[in-house]
Amino acid sequence: MAKTAQEKIDAKKEKAYYKKHKKMYRTKPGDVVFNIFNYLFFGLFTLTCIFPFYYLFINTISENELVKRGMVNFYPMTGSAESAHLGISFSNYIAITEVGDLGQAFIVTIARTILGTALMVLASAFVGYIATKQEMWHRKFFYRFLVITMYFNAGLIPWYLNMDLLGLTNNFLAYIIPMIVQPYNIILVKTYIESIPAELEESAFIDGASYMVVFRKLIWPLSRPILATIAIFGAVGHWNSMQDSLLLMQGNSSLFTLQHRLYNYLNESSNLGALMSQGVSGQAAQNAMEQALNSKVIKYTVAMVSVIPIFCVYPFMQRYFEKGIMLGAVKG
Repeated sequence: MAKTAQEKIDAKKEKAYYKKHKKMYRTKPGDVVFNIFNYLFFGLFTLTCIFPFYYLFINTISENELVKRGMVNFYPMTGSAESAHLGISFSNYIAITEVGDLGQAFIVTIARTILGTALMVLASAFVGYIATKQEMWHRKFFYRFLVITMYFNAGLIPWYLNMDLLGLTNNFLAYIIPMIVQPYNIILVKTYIESIPAELEESAFIDGASYMVVFRKLIWPLSRPILATIAIFGAVGHWNSMQDSLLLMQGNSSLFTLQHRLYNYLNESSNLGALMSQGVSGQAAQNAMEQALNSKVIKYTVAMVSVIPIFCVYPFMQRYFEKGIMLGAVKG
């Protein structure tokens, strides 16, 4: 079917438009050089960030004798020093289950992470919602008082004495209660809730809903991005926390966290190294060397075990993270 005159004119205009913009947005040599250096720089930066974790992992799945000799650098190896070859061994992960109290420390850390994060998210969501209500009694005073606590604290010794007076030493609740109210997270949630159209809440009140019903059925579902964001903050904080275990659980080793155990193993290996440097010889030196090697392997393996759960959880929360942190920081 032959084209009409108008169709031919439109085709010419489209072709001319394409040629004009193709020339306008044509990649220049300078842009090509910039892109090459840009990708190269960030590629090397990414490798720099990833390699320490990779190095740690391949040392935990390699032969312990090869790790001791420093022969494991780029890929896991098994066999003897004379016949080392590419291979994988999970004996360290199996052996770590036999380390005393490590399983208990793992359970304590998981329990405080799950329970502490859940209560922190719930408290941050509810307090952040209440702080948006103009009719709240002395709202500005309490909100400003909350913000002040981000910048001022009494110090380590008064904190410890306060925890002791509250009966939170050698007590699992010491991991949970002080971490429930987090001012920074409350501010993020409050700012996010203020970005939700007020008409939605007003329509719910007209239908007879109470504050709790609005919070449970409207605010909570709409605030999932920011709640997922602060959940990441809380989970990472609980999982990596060691100072509270180190200071408050001195009389109850069954409540030590995983990071506390790793800290102890690190100190043990350092003490053994100092002992060997003082000239200990004979069977005592051999026993000290073997124990130092075991401590080093345990240290690597426990460190890897302590990092893996965060690596597994974070990808599932990533889709909420960027959206939540940006929307929660639009206004203060």
